[in-house]
Amino acid sequence: MPGQSGLTYDAIGATRRSDLLRRPPRGYRPIDRRVRLGSGDPLWRDAGDQVLRWALQRRAGIRVRAPRDDGGPLRTGDVAVLRIGLWPRDAPCRVVYTIDEPAARGFAYGTLPGHPERGEEAFIVERDADGSVWLRIRAFSRPASAIVWAGYPIVRLLQEVYTRRYERALVAGDTRSR
Repeated sequence: MPGQSGLTYDAIGATRRSDLLRRPPRGYRPIDRRVRLGSGDPLWRDAGDQVLRWALQRRAGIRVRAPRDDGGPLRTGDVAVLRIGLWPRDAPCRVVYTIDEPAARGFAYGTLPGHPERGEEAFIVERDADGSVWLRIRAFSRPASAIVWAGYPIVRLLQEVYTRRYERALVAGDTRSR
């Protein structure tokens, strides 16, 4: 197993790198998507709060078991278990970093043993100088087992479906808690 972190990959924090698309960790498929949510301080604050509470995943149809299900914001080191629709396996992950800066709020998680993939995914709400608010999703991944490799076309389709669900989860600008 890579590293001493318990994570299933070595490139911890690579979703922060500006060259992720050009130079992903070897053997991994990267993505970097950005979608405009709207503009204004209320949207910025609420979207960031929701992302830091797993609301994006829940609105995309993913069941999340996390230590701060009481509504508190997640923290680096938190371990959560995700379950996607009809997928028969849990997908354990650990928060590898959080961001709470004037122009960016969000987090990234890395995969733990038992997750069907290996890699990292970041969910960041960004605010541009003109007040525009954006959701950025950055990731790199690859299948974690021969079974998942065998179904890789389906896995890639599911990745695309859930990435689009993430994008739509906050696009309407309705970031109120649900």
